[in-house]
Amino acid sequence: MSNCLLCNQTMKTRQTFSELIFFGKSQPGVCNDCMATFEEIAEQHCSHCSKSGDEEICKDCRYWLSQGKSVSHTAIFQYNEAMADYFSRYKFQGDYILRKIFTEQVQKVLEPYSEYTIVPIPLSQERLEERGFNQVTGILDAARIPYKELLGKRDVKKQSSKNREERIGTEQPFYLVDEKSLPDKILLVDDIYTTGATIQLATRLFMKTSQKEIKTFSLAR
Repeated sequence: MSNCLLCNQTMKTRQTFSELIFFGKSQPGVCNDCMATFEEIAEQHCSHCSKSGDEEICKDCRYWLSQGKSVSHTAIFQYNEAMADYFSRYKFQGDYILRKIFTEQVQKVLEPYSEYTIVPIPLSQERLEERGFNQVTGILDAARIPYKELLGKRDVKKQSSKNREERIGTEQPFYLVDEKSLPDKILLVDDIYTTGATIQLATRLFMKTSQKEIKTFSLAR
């Protein structure tokens, strides 16, 4: 017996032998009712960034493509009300155990990227001290996904407080920790993809050093 991490209702759980071997003990979980509130990316979605909808190329991607930028992004869930509530608790209220609830989904989606070096989008030192953890590396650690922290970030205005135009016009907040030995294949990982501005800024740094193969991933779009 355990309680759902989101609604706190009692759940009846039965751990499989493989889960016992892999995790060592029961994972914190979410009940079926709560999990059903998270919407996966729709079958019809933007072919470049996974935004759900009937447009082959969404407005944001049309903008980036018009600027000569490439977009190759994968996401698991739509950013709906349930996902907004999840990130409010996880990121802003510091409910760190919630990093574990999408472990299975993240492992499954990232499995084909074994040849890529996973690079999480960083927090600035000020934001890290304020929050106490990086929400992206928390999710990766929970899923036991290895990664390299190749990027640093200067303290800037929070993306969540910006409108669409401000996000797209954001100045470069990132820097490379070490430019000497960068991998050829990189998968940038963020928590939420909104307009693509954050991902584009991070991608730009790697592309300046040499022509790298860069793809991107987020839990939500």
